[in-house]
Amino acid sequence: MNEPDSGAAPVESTPLPMPYKDRSVGLIVFGILTILLGCLAGILVLLMLWSAKFAGASNVQVSRASILPGASIYGVLAVALVWLGIGSILARRWARALLLIFSWGCLVMGVVALLFMAFLMPQMMANMSAGGTGGQAAVPAGAMGFAMVIVGLVFGVFFVILPAVWVFFYNSRHVKATCETRDPVTRWTDACPLPVLGLCVLLMFSVPMMLLMPIAGLAVMPFFGMFLTGIPGTVFCLAVAAIWGYAAWSLYKLEQRGWWLIFIALLVYLVSSLLTFARHDVMEMYRLMDFPQEQLDQIQKTGLVTGNRMAWMMLLCMAPFLGYLLFIKKYLRRQS
Repeated sequence: MNEPDSGAAPVESTPLPMPYKDRSVGLIVFGILTILLGCLAGILVLLMLWSAKFAGASNVQVSRASILPGASIYGVLAVALVWLGIGSILARRWARALLLIFSWGCLVMGVVALLFMAFLMPQMMANMSAGGTGGQAAVPAGAMGFAMVIVGLVFGVFFVILPAVWVFFYNSRHVKATCETRDPVTRWTDACPLPVLGLCVLLMFSVPMMLLMPIAGLAVMPFFGMFLTGIPGTVFCLAVAAIWGYAAWSLYKLEQRGWWLIFIALLVYLVSSLLTFARHDVMEMYRLMDFPQEQLDQIQKTGLVTGNRMAWMMLLCMAPFLGYLLFIKKYLRRQS
């Protein structure tokens, strides 16, 4: 027998990869469910277009500005969810990363929206049931309350519970290891940390939305005490789209200049909007967007945008986003 050489240098053992449970079946199941959600978003687009056509046939005034953006968002969402669902079925690492980002985003926005609804819905119900407009009868308080409860439940399921389940699944280290094993190729989603990638995706999604605003007649922008309309409003939307696009690319490369560009632009926009809404009512902005009077009456009736509520809503919505910007700054490289 060969005795081991006691004088030989010790050999470091290569650490074995951490064991994991294969989640291929789960990826297929969640992929199919994601595709179904995409189909549901597509159905919502058809319903929105059908409702606009039905309203036109019934001589009910409906603004194109209130239909086109929502239909476009749900249309993009439908295509994206189907694409991501297929990626999950194939266990692609980019699909896991994007679904995790998307789920976290929906969960955070859903929780914030539910908090807003909890504080604002009682007053909205009281205002809506107080009396009708234009000869219409007042909405019964019981019917309004039941409708609001149903809306809250549906919203909570689709924008809180389901995103939380998706986050729990795709955030699992077993799911991550399964995707990396079945898809060993480095993907574009691996180029930067997920928190930074999430902001990049949000900014890139905002670019076509800003370009759509002039087409939809929504290019009415608050600007330091006044509203920009027409060509100035369109130029403003194009400038914001360009800033968002460049900042997204810069952040994707982990450059701090993109972070500073977004941070300063948001602060300037916040100050500009607060100054504008301190002098002008938000209903004036809707009138400049050519909203029909019937829709203006309904918006006014809710009481959600009267007084200084718009300014407070902007501050409450902007604060978490600015906090998120401060959080991701640690991932960025210092400029040489």
